[in-house]
Amino acid sequence: MPWAYLLVAGLLEVGWASAMKQSAGFTRLVPSVVTFVLMFGSFGLLAAAMRSLPLGTAYAVWTGIGALGAFLVGLVWFGESAHPMRLLAAGLILSGIVLMKWAPTS
Repeated sequence: MPWAYLLVAGLLEVGWASAMKQSAGFTRLVPSVVTFVLMFGSFGLLAAAMRSLPLGTAYAVWTGIGALGAFLVGLVWFGESAHPMRLLAAGLILSGIVLMKWAPTS
C-alpha cells in the first residue's frame, strides 16, 4: 500500500500544481481552494507512505511524479514547448523514479 499511497500523492501534486497555475497567483477563488485541498491530500498520503518507505525514496519519487506529471500537463493543456532537450530531461526524471522504486531500501 505505501507505493499506492505515494503514486496517488504524486498525482495529487500534479493536480495542485495545475490548479495553482489556474489560480493566477491565488487571485481566483475556486482554483485556489482546489490547490489547498489537493495539497492537503497529497501531503497526507505522502506522510502515510513514509510510515513504511525511507524518506529519501518517498520524497524523491513523490517530487519526481509531480515534476513529470506537471511537465506533461504543461505540454498537453498549456501548450508548453516539447523541445527535445526538455523531453530528454523528462525521460531522465522518469528513469530516476524507476530506479528509486527498484533500488533496495536496506
